[in-house]
Amino acid sequence: MTAETHEFKTEMKQLMDIIVHSLYSHKEIFLRELISNAADAIDKVRFESLTNADILEGDAEWKIKLVANEEEKTLTITDNGIGMSRETVAEDLGTIARSGTRAFMDQIQEAKDKELPELIGQFGVGFYSAFMVADRVTVVSRAAGQSGAIKWESDGSGTFTLEEVEKTSRGTDITLHMREEASDYLQQWQLRQLVTKFSDFIEHPVVMDVEKTSGDGEDEEKTTTIEEETLNSQQAIWLRPKDDVDEEQHKEFYHHVSHNYDDPLETVHYTAEGVIEFRALLYLPRQRPFDLFMPDSKTGLHLYVKRVFIMDDCKDLIPEYFRFVKGVVDASDLPLNVSREMLQHNPMLEKIKKNLVAKLIGTLKNMKEKRYDDYVTFYSAFGAVLKEGVHADFENKDKLADLLLFRSTKSDDDDTHVTLQDYVAAMPSDQEEIYYLVGENLDDMRESPYLEVFQARGQEVLLLSDPIDEWVTQSLQEYDGKKLKAADKGDIGGDKSDEKQKKKDEKTFKGLLGHLGEKIGEVKEVRLSSRLTDSAACLVADEHEMSAHMERLMKRMGQDAGVPPSQRILELNASHPVVVALQKRYDDNDSDPAIEGYGRLLYDQAVLAEGSKLSDPSSFATRVNALMLAELDGGAAPNNADEAAKPAGAKKKSTAGPKKKAATTTGSKKKAAKKKAES
Repeated sequence: MTAETHEFKTEMKQLMDIIVHSLYSHKEIFLRELISNAADAIDKVRFESLTNADILEGDAEWKIKLVANEEEKTLTITDNGIGMSRETVAEDLGTIARSGTRAFMDQIQEAKDKELPELIGQFGVGFYSAFMVADRVTVVSRAAGQSGAIKWESDGSGTFTLEEVEKTSRGTDITLHMREEASDYLQQWQLRQLVTKFSDFIEHPVVMDVEKTSGDGEDEEKTTTIEEETLNSQQAIWLRPKDDVDEEQHKEFYHHVSHNYDDPLETVHYTAEGVIEFRALLYLPRQRPFDLFMPDSKTGLHLYVKRVFIMDDCKDLIPEYFRFVKGVVDASDLPLNVSREMLQHNPMLEKIKKNLVAKLIGTLKNMKEKRYDDYVTFYSAFGAVLKEGVHADFENKDKLADLLLFRSTKSDDDDTHVTLQDYVAAMPSDQEEIYYLVGENLDDMRESPYLEVFQARGQEVLLLSDPIDEWVTQSLQEYDGKKLKAADKGDIGGDKSDEKQKKKDEKTFKGLLGHLGEKIGEVKEVRLSSRLTDSAACLVADEHEMSAHMERLMKRMGQDAGVPPSQRILELNASHPVVVALQKRYDDNDSDPAIEGYGRLLYDQAVLAEGSKLSDPSSFATRVNALMLAELDGGAAPNNADEAAKPAGAKKKSTAGPKKKAATTTGSKKKAAKKKAES
């Protein structure tokens, strides 16, 4: 029969240009689309055969075959699916979703440079992706149960031809006449790679003829044969019953989806049925990947829709704090955009995410309760990431809080942890708050002056050393009815039995505290401390002010611009010999300029104890040197009291001047001491 020429619908040429040049971000996707269509055709005939076995024509060996011809520059995708009649070919390949085409075009025109309309499932545009790599496409198809076949051919420019032909078997052959720049897709290695990437878990075998050579050419004659080789694994193990998948298969699949070399610590095989239907196979890694905290690292799960690969880093399926989880989600029906490269924002997606989060939290809770050693292994690697959820996920904040592990002042070593539940259970009956201290180094925190009173009272303090901990404590303000309280912020209060002594001390030190408060402008206030038992001084922040540790973090992240440093409170230990001696000196002469110098030494000590840097290290060195000189000179008070009392940041003289003056002063003191001794 002579070929008949038909025109595409009015909008088709413009639409074809959009599909070829704009719709898909990667040309290689054409093979995924055509293989998916072939698999759908096989599924249809298989379903029809349940009630009409004759349509199989004795051929039930499902197969999708790729035939590459480098000489002819053609690639043919063949299936033994349900095939198409003349009417079906004319309708389905001559229009796009028939009556919906104009609406589709209108939306594209409205979108312009914005996102393309998210319409997958409404428009069958996958076939036309072939024109991204082919300048001509030929389709030969015979419908199941019919004797005649139909040939469709087009260069995508505006017309197509239809011609009746002979075809011995049921199904469809799609031949792409490849463009010159797309000739790489005819290479066997390239086809293997694309099938593995996009169609590895398609239920039906994707095959290709491969040349095999046997014999070594010496003892045995070399022979070459052509064998049909299956390119896809077809092993979508997430679709199989949980008990049918053994540990080795899980290990192999985990390596495939994670690209990690270690074995998974935990496997989550999950099937959701009912309002939403999907299957998930998730793995908790044993070790932290090197790029876990890198901004450009690939996170998220592999997404499949009916075994067809959609993307390998679907971040919408899982929250950021579970970004270390590896695995796949296969949904029966998810709305994608028209190119199947992007998910629509859809309530179904949020429901899948909610289900996965609940399942993962439940899995971790079970591991913590029944396999604690494994949980500690997991937490050591990913605990800092899990904490992000306490700050970011209000709905699951309390459940995540139950999963947290902490080191504390009562931990035997760095490998011993305590949970919030353990802490609350062990609290003394008169303790009303959960105390914690945030810092950078556990060893330094254990020696911190902020812990002294808690150790004296026998109260436990949680030691938090992850950078995220500052944000965690802001979000998790209480647990089990107990408020969380920072050991280095606000007033922690004293024992009621000490109230009488406290009032007496406040009266005794009132003048000195006021004097130092006026002289040391870096602090908001100088007051007596309830938290010190051994140290002379410490710096604390007001209850709702930013802590020193938080300020340091903000500076490192470059987030301190425009945020003035908070003025902290200098607390002095009324029972410390240095503070007692300083009070005595103040009582003897409240205008003694050396008092400010000694007060500044206490302030500098407190700055170093909190882990911060001194704003004027040279002034600190000057004051320390003055004290050393006094001790070396036999315990006499330093004569250079002006230098000892010099405020931090005071303007320095030229380098040569002070050195010469210091040398002269020292020399004069030695002569005076010698003359005094001789007399």
